[in-house]
Amino acid sequence: MRRGPRPLLLHLTLAMLRSNVSRAMSPFWSADWQSLSVGAILRSLQDAVQNGPSSEHNGFPDAVVAETLRQDAALIEGIAAYRRHPSQRTLTDPAVIWSEGGSRLLDYGTASGGRPVLFVPSLINRAYVLDLAEGSSMLRWLADRDVRPLLLDWGWPGETERRFTLTDYVAGRMERAMIAAAEAAGSPPVLAGYCMGGTLAVAAAQRRPDLISGLALLAAPWDFHAPDPERAIQLAQTLPLLEPALALNQALPVDLLQSLFAMLDPWSVADKYRTFAAQPQDSDRARLFVALEDWLNDGVPLAADVARTCLSEWYGANAPALGNWRIAGLPVDPATIVKPAFVAVPERDRIVPKESALPLARLIHGAVLHQPAAGHIGMAAGTRAETSLWRPLLDWLRTLPQRPNAA
Repeated sequence: MRRGPRPLLLHLTLAMLRSNVSRAMSPFWSADWQSLSVGAILRSLQDAVQNGPSSEHNGFPDAVVAETLRQDAALIEGIAAYRRHPSQRTLTDPAVIWSEGGSRLLDYGTASGGRPVLFVPSLINRAYVLDLAEGSSMLRWLADRDVRPLLLDWGWPGETERRFTLTDYVAGRMERAMIAAAEAAGSPPVLAGYCMGGTLAVAAAQRRPDLISGLALLAAPWDFHAPDPERAIQLAQTLPLLEPALALNQALPVDLLQSLFAMLDPWSVADKYRTFAAQPQDSDRARLFVALEDWLNDGVPLAADVARTCLSEWYGANAPALGNWRIAGLPVDPATIVKPAFVAVPERDRIVPKESALPLARLIHGAVLHQPAAGHIGMAAGTRAETSLWRPLLDWLRTLPQRPNAA
């Protein structure tokens, strides 16, 4: 049964707070408040505090109450429609060609001789966002066009993985998956990292250039203080509050992760569910919405040491951008990467702001920069993903030299 949007109590509480604040403040405002100057607004508030609400616009508070009730009803309707929607993911996984612990390497290749591309997703979301549904699968679309996509599915962190550091993931498990991919394909694959997977791919590409033929970074964060260092530092300051959960679970639980992401854009979840309530529920758009929400609500815990590094070093100290992030004791420096590179930076990304991802295109010599008019998830799996990312990525892959023969 669907539990989303996760954490449900947080999203309902945020909606309730917005409604209550709007109702409480409405007697102090008039319907034309948006046209007032800042000084006029301050004078209006001062007058309201001293003399009480004005009777000049008695109808406005009633209109605010009616609108908040309408929005609250639309939110509940949207959540209920999502939870009862009959759509389910029906795609089955392809062959597993390597596994270790909870991780697997999936082979989407449909023809021999296709250019191998190893896709690396984030550690905190399921890998199948790149293979979301019929007609919304980047991997299957590429596989039909002389590409051999390989997907590193990190899996659910078990007892071993919950003790991992980022070095264990990059210099350990990911590197061994890269070796397995190169052996299976007979030549080094292009390494393609999505979101956090792209940040990890930078470190892996620097460490083992012999295992890759190119590097594709898809909405990969690098400068964690851009464009708002204060917000990043505030996120890092939540770490002490999370320590009890990290100690108890040896990981950061899914609902706490979702709460951190919700704080990046507190009203967006409620807004999109209100919009969903008004859509025809048998439309392709509605089915894609359900598929994406099922994926978003199917998160993965983050190993405790990795969570500490991400919050304190990445968001707090901005270590990657300042050259202070280390894997296996060595600093990670994108400028040392000499392989062909493709850097996709979506213009409307609210999860990884474009200012955070753009430095990678400047740091990696000769990198091809692609900036689609899309969002973080829409670029990879939205209704216009083919034109936003899939085809431009394929066009870049076709510019690379022919695959070298197996050694």
